[in-house]
Amino acid sequence: MRIFLTGATGFIGSAIVPELINAGHQVLGLTRSDAGAESLKAAGAEVHRGDIEDLESLRSGAAKVDGVIHTAFNHDFSTFIANCEQDRKVIEAMGDVLVGSDRPLIITSGTGMGSAAPGQPATEDHYNSNHQNPRKASEEAGASVLARGVNVSVVRLPQVHDTVKQGLITPAVQMAREKGVSAYVGNGLNRWPAAHVLDVAHLYRVALEKHEAGSRYNAVAEEGISMREIAEVIGRGLKVPTVSLTPEEAPAHFGWLAMFAGFDMPASSALTQQRLGWHPTGPGLIADLEQMRYF
Repeated sequence: MRIFLTGATGFIGSAIVPELINAGHQVLGLTRSDAGAESLKAAGAEVHRGDIEDLESLRSGAAKVDGVIHTAFNHDFSTFIANCEQDRKVIEAMGDVLVGSDRPLIITSGTGMGSAAPGQPATEDHYNSNHQNPRKASEEAGASVLARGVNVSVVRLPQVHDTVKQGLITPAVQMAREKGVSAYVGNGLNRWPAAHVLDVAHLYRVALEKHEAGSRYNAVAEEGISMREIAEVIGRGLKVPTVSLTPEEAPAHFGWLAMFAGFDMPASSALTQQRLGWHPTGPGLIADLEQMRYF
């Protein structure tokens, strides 16, 4: 298959490119820069110039291929709500050219969308339309294009990691470096799910090849690691104290990240593993945090 990949030069997308090519697929990668174009060519992919603000470039990319994987997202959290609404427009735009075909569209969301109740692991078969996270716009857009006849499915992401990046934990490390303490909220027993970036890339491929319309998949290798454990390994890596903050103190330390820092967000991938035969094998989050270069 020839696949249009948005976010092709990003953290996850750059791992999806070789995953697809090594499985015999061709990749048409979206990029807006000359450096991105060169990296895509070096990886064996074709180049499609454009970005997620240029909906026409997205429509033209999606029109040229046998399937689409959409991982691009603006991670500037100072404009998070607007970014989520832009993702809605992106999904609907690419859906426009896929209506009535069996060509798969794989979109991206977060595992929190599957949370049914506090303390319960998020699951694939649940969708929380009342979730506070504005990222639900992505799944709302997915449901909209599904209703129009697009073969869309969703990969929900946890904290995706290697020894360089770890999702929302990466800014937590930077904040600990700047503040001189590594912090968690309350008793720190709230949990975040995680998966290694290569396992996540593999899941996108098998979800694409399965192309079962309306499916949701949780890219979860570890159901939940406590924030206290995460903060402690960061503290050891940076050689700074680990401290507990009250919910009232958290915003001053975490800034925009405070909205997530105290959340308990466990997630299961039991149904994903059963339905796709996907079994993550990569290093765990704590192992990668222990191996990263803090200085």
